[in-house]
Amino acid sequence: MRKIIDSILGKICLALLTIMLLAVVWQVFARFILQSPSTITDEISSYSLIWVGLLGAAYATGQHLHLAIDLLPEKLVEKNNKLFDGFVYLCVFAFSFFVMIFGGVRLCQLSFQFEQKSASLGIPLGFVYLVVPIAGVLICYFSLDSFFKTLKSSKA
Repeated sequence: MRKIIDSILGKICLALLTIMLLAVVWQVFARFILQSPSTITDEISSYSLIWVGLLGAAYATGQHLHLAIDLLPEKLVEKNNKLFDGFVYLCVFAFSFFVMIFGGVRLCQLSFQFEQKSASLGIPLGFVYLVVPIAGVLICYFSLDSFFKTLKSSKA
C-alpha cells in the first residue's frame, strides 16, 4: 500500500510542478512579449507552490528524506538508534496530527464558513487550504508505518 501511495504522491507533485512551471512561463511571456500580464497565473503558481510544498513534505517523509537536526551527541544516539528513531517518528506524528490535521480542518472550515474566495480565480480558499489536512494525514500514515517498522526491526 505504501508503494502505491508513494507513486501517486510523486506523480501528483510532478504534475503540480509542471502546472507551476507552465503558469510562470506564461506569466513571463504574457508580461514581456504580449505586454499584457495575466493575473490568473500569479495565483495558480502561488497555490501550486503551496500544494507542492506540503505534498512534497509528505512525500519526503515517506521516503525518509525529511530534514533532521542533530541536537544530541552522535555517541548517545548510536547506542539507542532505534529508540531515538521511534521517538522522532512519534513526534512527527503528533505534530502532524494535532497541527496539520486538526488545525488544517479548522482552517478549511473557517475559510468555507466565511466564504473566502481568491481574488483572480474566484475559487473558495478552503480548497487551497485543504492540502494542509491531506498532507497531515499522509505524514501521520508514513510516520506510523516507519515507527512500526522500526519497532519490528528492534525486536528481531
